[in-house]
Order: sequence, then structure tokens, then C-alpha cells
Amino acid sequence: MAAAELDSILDLNTLEQYCSAIGAGTLLKSVVLFEQLMPEYVGNLVSAQQANDKDTLCSEAHKFKGAAGSVGLKRIQQFAQLLQHGEEASWEQEHQTWLNEIVEYASKDLQQLKEYLESKV
Repeated sequence: MAAAELDSILDLNTLEQYCSAIGAGTLLKSVVLFEQLMPEYVGNLVSAQQANDKDTLCSEAHKFKGAAGSVGLKRIQQFAQLLQHGEEASWEQEHQTWLNEIVEYASKDLQQLKEYLESKV
């Protein structure tokens, strides 16, 4: 994958800093933990959407944003960032699209992250 494309998916700058500071192997362990928790995170987002529970959806998006950001998952972090702000004018019209993007890309982006880190170990 081209570096520019990978940079739209992963926060390469942060990942390089993490790898320098703690090592790719240690970061990969955090990513594996995130991978175990991700179905719950995404499930909570979908459940809140299906229940039309905007407050919970925004709250869960905030949690997911932080978790995704902590392991360098830039694209899904950005969608969660948008999703958490229910007070924004565009939220009502766009939130379903943002959630769909998270659901679509979460596993794919996580796989890219793992491959990236495994190449650094």
C-alpha cells in the first residue's frame, strides 16, 4: 500500500513515535487488546443507533474515538470524532453515514495497522 494511502488510514507520525518510545512489539500487544474490545465498541455504537439513543451514541463514539486514536487508527478515529458531536448542525443528516464508515472500515483498518506494526518488529 502506498504511504499516502496508508497515512489516510493510520496516524503514521504517532505510530513512529510510539515505536521509537516503546517498540513495535509492545504497541502490537495494545493493538491486540484493542482488537478484542473492538466488536464491543462497534456493537455499542450500532445498538445506540438502532435504539435512536443519541446521547449514548455520542458518548460511545467519544470512547471509541479515544481508543482508536490510542493505537493510531486515524480514519475510524476521525469518523468517531464527527459522530461524538451530536450538537453539530450536520450531525442529524450525516451520523448514519459516519457510523457506516466505522462499521465498514474498523476491521480493515485494524488489519492494516497490525501488518504495519508486524513489519516493524
